Amino acid sequence: MNTEITERQQEIIDVSLDLIAEGGIQSLTMKNLAKKIGFAESAIYRHFENKIQILLAILDFFKQNTEHLFTNQIKSNDNALIKIENLFQNHFKKFSDSPSLVSVIFSEEIFRNEIELTEKVKEIMGQNITSVQTIIETGQKNGEIRNDIDASHLSVMIMGSLRMFVKQWHMSDYKFNITEKGSAFIKSIVTMLKN
Repeated sequence: MNTEITERQQEIIDVSLDLIAEGGIQSLTMKNLAKKIGFAESAIYRHFENKIQILLAILDFFKQNTEHLFTNQIKSNDNALIKIENLFQNHFKKFSDSPSLVSVIFSEEIFRNEIELTEKVKEIMGQNITSVQTIIETGQKNGEIRNDIDASHLSVMIMGSLRMFVKQWHMSDYKFNITEKGSAFIKSIVTMLKN
């Protein structure tokens, strides 16, 4: 799919995220979308072939955002623990600003029969784990992060705990402030990583 999206496509993505926020991922249908935007279903099909293409566009949007976050942290001169802290904070802020993103990104069980969506989520997860591993390896070389545990294992542990924490927030129907509670959570992760 072309990464350059039109203004109309962006509007469809935004309204799709609103629909998901209101009624879960199952409420995203072409009919509901057309009704909410206020034009015929056929007009949506001029911009996206189907619902899968809309979900792929949402995942691409998230992928580009996270790539940007990770790249900035990898290039920064901060120590590795600060980089990891910043990554978590930025993710919590992004999810707090757009909770419906969580419904899409953490819905791989719904995507199970949709190969394209499953592959896109796997690609995002793999990329994020690799980026965290790069930060950890640098931190281990600089003596900032413990090196008695393999960097690849630590990166999976970190990303897995981030995922579980966000999933708890999502399952609680966003009842707690993810950025505030997330700060304490990040401190615990940093304490476990510290050399």
